[in-house]
Amino acid sequence: MEDHNTANISEPASPAASVASAEIAAEFAALSVEEKEQRRAEWSQELARVEEEINTLRTVLASKTRHASDLKRKLGITVWKELTDDVNQGFKNVKESTVFQSVEQSVGTLTKAVHEAPIFQRTESVLKSTGEKTASVFGSITSGITSKFSQMKNSESMRSIEEKVGSAYENVKALNRVIKWRS
Repeated sequence: MEDHNTANISEPASPAASVASAEIAAEFAALSVEEKEQRRAEWSQELARVEEEINTLRTVLASKTRHASDLKRKLGITVWKELTDDVNQGFKNVKESTVFQSVEQSVGTLTKAVHEAPIFQRTESVLKSTGEKTASVFGSITSGITSKFSQMKNSESMRSIEEKVGSAYENVKALNRVIKWRS
């Protein structure tokens, strides 16, 4: 870790940082041996204090995350609901985007042109009849699948999986917050 920090100090990201680093290095070089040791000791103490604060914040964040998870569980907010809400928000954002609206408009224009074409008029009744039959078949398949999913969702093993996924999801969210906080 010390080598990594030294690399960051010795390789500044910008010309301004390079000038600042050079000035700091020149000031440090001008200090006496005792003053250099004193500065290093001060920096080491400050580093230790900052690292302790970081560890404390991580502990507090983990505790708060567990508490939030418990409250969500008590309120009946499941990981599936959060995930569904996130997906729904994503779909809403996509639908509201200019690209989606442009594509939707183009599809509308194409659909209108197809509906006005003579070949469409002749095949519409055949397709309608076929569609009704297909919808009937898919309806019965879909209701069977929905029933099975409902049974599976209410099973004890699914609740256990849901809790584990929820815990993992919360841990990833907490880690993401820590990463954003450190940035």
